[in-house]
Amino acid sequence: MNETINTLISRRSVRDFDGSQITGDTLDEILKAGLYAPSGMNCQATVMAAVNDIETVNLISKLNAAVLGTDSDPFYGAKTVVVVFADRNRFTYLEDGSLVMGNLLNAACSLGVDSIWIHRAKEVFDSEEGRALKAKWGLGDEYVGIGNCALGHRKGDAPEAKPRKEGRIIKV
Repeated sequence: MNETINTLISRRSVRDFDGSQITGDTLDEILKAGLYAPSGMNCQATVMAAVNDIETVNLISKLNAAVLGTDSDPFYGAKTVVVVFADRNRFTYLEDGSLVMGNLLNAACSLGVDSIWIHRAKEVFDSEEGRALKAKWGLGDEYVGIGNCALGHRKGDAPEAKPRKEGRIIKV
């Protein structure tokens, strides 16, 4: 099977990380894949914030949990989080940011790094504390959070794929 297709088929979300961080060349390669995600009219109006600072990861986790109405860690112990933002003034901002997220997840898998897409980035970074973090990172209010890509290495075995639902392909 083609290596790319194999990555796309075998990638799974991980919900129990060992707390290791993803750094250096491995993180740089994952981020580079995010830069090459397609975007509407090739506008490239997305930004990724790669967060390895433990205090900041913990703060984003806390803010995300608050949106969810819990105090548990929504990042499942991952200590590297890439927050994807997109310029809300672009017609395709949601699609563009989602494609970046997909590239990050699949690139991570291809490099032996586990991942999961964690939602609520919009709510977190539209909050007062989230806007302060964006400002600290040089991002204005035009940037909306699309998703959090939690990265790390899983504890235990790789999750199994669930069976695919029937009737999801129509050939005309």
